[in-house]
Amino acid sequence: MGIENLWLGFQIALTPYNIGIGVVGILLGTIIGVLPGLGGANGVAILLPVTFTMPPTSAIILLTSIYWGALFGGAITSILFNIPGEPWSVATTFDGYPMARQGQGGQALTGAFTSSFIGAFFSIVLITFFAPILADIALRFGPPEFFAIQLLTFSSFVGLGGGNPFKSLVSILIGFILATVGLDIVTGQLRLTFGFTELMKGFDFIIAVIGLFGVGEILLSVEEGLRFQGTRTGMNPRVVLDTWKILPRFWRTFVRSSFIGFWMGFKPGGATPASFMSYAFAKRFSKNAERFGKGELEGVVAPETAAHAAGIAAMLPMITLGIPGSPTAAVMLGGLIIWGLQPGPMLFKDNPDFVWGLIASMYTGNVIGVLMVLAFVPFFAMILRIPFAILTPLIVVVCAIGSYAVHNSMLDIWYMLIFGVIGYVFKKLDYPLAPLVLALVLGDMAESALRQSLIISQGSPSIFMTRPISGAITAAAIFFFALPVITPWWRRLRGLPASGHAPPRE
Repeated sequence: MGIENLWLGFQIALTPYNIGIGVVGILLGTIIGVLPGLGGANGVAILLPVTFTMPPTSAIILLTSIYWGALFGGAITSILFNIPGEPWSVATTFDGYPMARQGQGGQALTGAFTSSFIGAFFSIVLITFFAPILADIALRFGPPEFFAIQLLTFSSFVGLGGGNPFKSLVSILIGFILATVGLDIVTGQLRLTFGFTELMKGFDFIIAVIGLFGVGEILLSVEEGLRFQGTRTGMNPRVVLDTWKILPRFWRTFVRSSFIGFWMGFKPGGATPASFMSYAFAKRFSKNAERFGKGELEGVVAPETAAHAAGIAAMLPMITLGIPGSPTAAVMLGGLIIWGLQPGPMLFKDNPDFVWGLIASMYTGNVIGVLMVLAFVPFFAMILRIPFAILTPLIVVVCAIGSYAVHNSMLDIWYMLIFGVIGYVFKKLDYPLAPLVLALVLGDMAESALRQSLIISQGSPSIFMTRPISGAITAAAIFFFALPVITPWWRRLRGLPASGHAPPRE
């Protein structure tokens, strides 16, 4: 790399036309991110035909700006209404929504947007300086390594997530069962459809999330008599500056979550497990672990930092190897081919203006995006002053529209309502929803990686331990699974009480 190449990229990205394209893209992306069921991939796909008459560099700037905007927008409904606009925003609801109900919606939004900026900036810097090296590492990952990463994600939630490990395991197993509904990914046989052809396609993750979190929370509020009558959060222009004074104390969380996000970003769908894993680690190492789930700002910082670091990192394998690391990157890959560009290592040599213009636009788009959303934090927070009894029917309509938009099917709205009841029951029984959601979204990928690995090894599970990378990751996963058993034993050995815990040092 040379500083000259990056400077060339900034000369391209900072033209008035490309800056204008970036602003429009971020605005559209934010709106798309707010609407459940759309998401960055759908938004990019819908607007891809608009780019056919544009120069390739301007076209990719528009698409990536939509992506950045969707990443920012997904946190808005997660925090304000407990409705994840994007899959990776699920973990943000755990503490973001309780903060909003406590009148700290502005603080939660500021923390989320600032964390998103930091995580994304971290990934962009690494992409700028280490793209060739990281591309070589990514080439060494096969099915065993991908499955080991999935296993580590699940184990970190069981071992580091706090709460009852047995309930977490039950939630994971239920999520796996729901993920297996439909066609077998290897044999093509029907599984758990019970003769209903509608179940052949299985359950869409977005519909399940909208039901579990959005509708489930509404049912609880109705049972409580709609006591959520808005909050005192209003047009306080100092909320951003006041929150910025608090955020530096979470510097360890920022660093750890950025590394987790960037590392997970190489694999398909990495942003969602990255956010869950980062949340689990933050809770484990926090001095205020007991406040997680009740409105702890660090519980918003961790998943948002990791999700955005992973979202940006997903662009790297697309540029260097021609392998998309996320659904949105897959749509962009199609755009590159349509524009006459060939993704892969030769892209740096044959089209340096395009590559470095794209990398420079990541810097400018990230800055423009965070400034735009932070400027509207007081406006977003002011929505919470509306009585919940008035917001409830509007939220239900948004949930229904988001569910219907996924496949344009009324059946999906019924699925949404069923999952809403499941979410309500889980919350009443104090079973965690996060492990269920994680298993539902990663179930197919984990099963595919597992079965491909066993086919390679002719049925021997030793493949996960004999390969260096997968062996190290699998060993860490086994340790985290055993941690709920090891911890009480270790505390008894040291003569400490079995219940409660002294916060470990980072």
